[in-house]
Amino acid sequence: MTEDQWPSEEQSAVADDDVAGVRATPVSRIDTQQAVEALPGLVRLAATSWLRTAEWGVVAGMRTGRRVLKAATNPQTAVEVAQGMAAASGVIADLAKALSHGTPVPEAVIQVSSSLRQAPEEKPRETREQRTQRTLRQQGEALLARSRDVWNTEQGHPAYARILDEMAPDEGRILLLLLKGGPQPTVDVRTGGVIGMASSTLIAPGLNMIGPRAGVRYLEQVPSYLNNLFRLGLIWFSREQLRDPLEYQVVEAQPDVLAAMHTVRSAKVVRRSIHLTPFGEDFCRTCLVAEDEDLSALPEHQAPHDLD
Repeated sequence: MTEDQWPSEEQSAVADDDVAGVRATPVSRIDTQQAVEALPGLVRLAATSWLRTAEWGVVAGMRTGRRVLKAATNPQTAVEVAQGMAAASGVIADLAKALSHGTPVPEAVIQVSSSLRQAPEEKPRETREQRTQRTLRQQGEALLARSRDVWNTEQGHPAYARILDEMAPDEGRILLLLLKGGPQPTVDVRTGGVIGMASSTLIAPGLNMIGPRAGVRYLEQVPSYLNNLFRLGLIWFSREQLRDPLEYQVVEAQPDVLAAMHTVRSAKVVRRSIHLTPFGEDFCRTCLVAEDEDLSALPEHQAPHDLD
C-alpha cells in the first residue's frame, strides 16, 4: 500500500466513529496486513510439520509392530520392549511433574533431557563361575521341586536319553546278552610257574566270548565297547569267577587265549567275570526290552564291590 492510498484523518475518524469509535493507526494496519501475508507461510510450515509427524508415526508404528511380533517369540526382545516402555513412561512422568510445579515447558524439557543423558549406574558383571553356580542352584531347586510334586509321573532316569546317544548298536546287543544270559566269563593270561608265583606279569587281559555270543557286527571293537559301557556305569569288571566252572571251558579253548599262553614258557589263566550294575539292569529293562516281555526270571548279577 502506498502513501497515496492512506485515508485522510477525517476519513479515519468517520470510519472509527461508524465501526468502533476507536482511532486506528497506520501501525495497526501494517501489523494486520503482515499477519495476513504471513498466513500462507504458516500454513506451509504447519502442513510440513504435520506430514513429518505423520511419517514418523507410521514408521515408528511399523517398527514397534515388528518389535512386538519379535517379542512374542524372543524373550530377550520382550525384555527390551518392556524396558523401553518403562523408560518412556518414566520420562513422561518426570515431564508432567516438572510442569505441575510451574516450570516452563522449555526448561522442563531441558531438565528431562539432561537427566536422560546421565549414564546409568553400571552393575558389577557376573563371572563365569558365578553364573555357573547360580544356574546349578536353580537346577537343583527345580529338581527338588519335582521331587515334592506328588503328581510327577516321570519314569526312567533322565540320563538314559544321553546314554543312548553315546552307545553303538553293538553295545546294545552286549547289554541284552548280559541281561538275559547273565554274567559273562572272562579270563586273564599271566605268566606262571615258580617265577609267576612270586611276580606274575599280565600277558593278555579280559579275553572273552561276549562278541560272538551277542552277535556283534565288529568283533575287533568288543574291548572298546566294554570300556564305553563301563564308562557309562552300565557294567563292571569283577575279580570273582562265576560259580559254574564250565562257563570258562569254551573261553579257554579260544584261539586268542591259546596264542597268548604259547607266548611264554609257563602261563596261567586267571578267571574273572563281567556283570551289569544295578543302574545298567534298570537301563536295560527301561530302554532295551519290550513292555510286555516277562522279566521275572532274569539271571542275577553281583553288585559292584571291587572295581580295580
